[in-house]
Amino acid sequence: MVDQYILGGVLASVMGFVLFYNLFLKKNRSASTEIRDECVKSTATGNGECRSKDGDVDVDVDVIIVGAGVAGAALAHTLGKDGRRVHVIERDLTEPDRIVGELLQPGGYLKLVELGLEDCVEEIDAQRVYGYALFKDGKNTKLSYPLEKFHSDVSGRSFHNGRFIQRMREKAANLPNVRLEQGTVTSLREEKGTIIGVQYKNKSGEELTAYAPLTIVCDGCFSNLRRSLCNPKVEVPSCFVGLILENCQLPYANHGHVILADPSPILFYQISSTEIRCLVDVPGQKVPSISNGEMAKYLKTVVAPQIPTELYDAFIATVDKGNMRTMPNRSMPAAPYPTPWGPSNGGCIQHAPSLDRGRNDCSIV
Repeated sequence: MVDQYILGGVLASVMGFVLFYNLFLKKNRSASTEIRDECVKSTATGNGECRSKDGDVDVDVDVIIVGAGVAGAALAHTLGKDGRRVHVIERDLTEPDRIVGELLQPGGYLKLVELGLEDCVEEIDAQRVYGYALFKDGKNTKLSYPLEKFHSDVSGRSFHNGRFIQRMREKAANLPNVRLEQGTVTSLREEKGTIIGVQYKNKSGEELTAYAPLTIVCDGCFSNLRRSLCNPKVEVPSCFVGLILENCQLPYANHGHVILADPSPILFYQISSTEIRCLVDVPGQKVPSISNGEMAKYLKTVVAPQIPTELYDAFIATVDKGNMRTMPNRSMPAAPYPTPWGPSNGGCIQHAPSLDRGRNDCSIV
């Protein structure tokens, strides 16, 4: 169930993008022209707002996208292919290093195909996923995806999140009308209740302003802009502890493994040909300390006895090395403010507590 939530998240993001495209982008050409004309007039007056001092910031774009994660990169590529002029501003263009967003359901892969992004899961050592294995009280069973009616290439995919995102960014940046820039958006520019652009700092620290008829914010669950976009009600029901196991095999090859443990689920799935991701859901906002050894004790005494025997030795070896990371699971119900020409998408507006690897699917949809 947990794994389905995360995977559902990715699918939801992709679907959210398609909805944005149909509801906003196809209806805004006249409004775009009007706002763009105003921007050009502003530049002509010499106030410098529409361009940086060296003239690098292009005022003549159709869309500004804040964030180049799964949702932002997919959106930029699709709009760029449609002929839109897109300016993407991402706070960090280096390869992300995360412990979530690593499994794409078959529905998410089909959306990649629809968007022309299916090659983003190639050349990153992605692993095929054909279903799930469930474990509880010493018993287990395998549930396969119903893929009989689909092409043999259709399946889930699991991978290193950062490798996947970098491939999507490359695809978007290779389009001549998409500009991908590293910078931190500090605020949305608003005029008469309408979002007309963004204020941001580029990689050199220079304060710049960019204007566009439409601004789409999809800068993730750590968004700087959430308070201006929605009611920022955030709950943290649990935390993930992430580990990477090596030199072992899953009981069921090419399947995600969900252990319905006490007090909460544990996930295992391959993220490369040699690595298995383990995610332990720890209830509550405060997790045992890694630095003083409490976390290692918890994993060895509470978690380890409940995992499949095939993974036990590798799990203990990883815990002994101390290679573990934590991440809070946030629950952020979508409650956006109605803001003209400033829609939001992805984790910046909504986030589900997860043992669900569906976050990528939602972002692409």
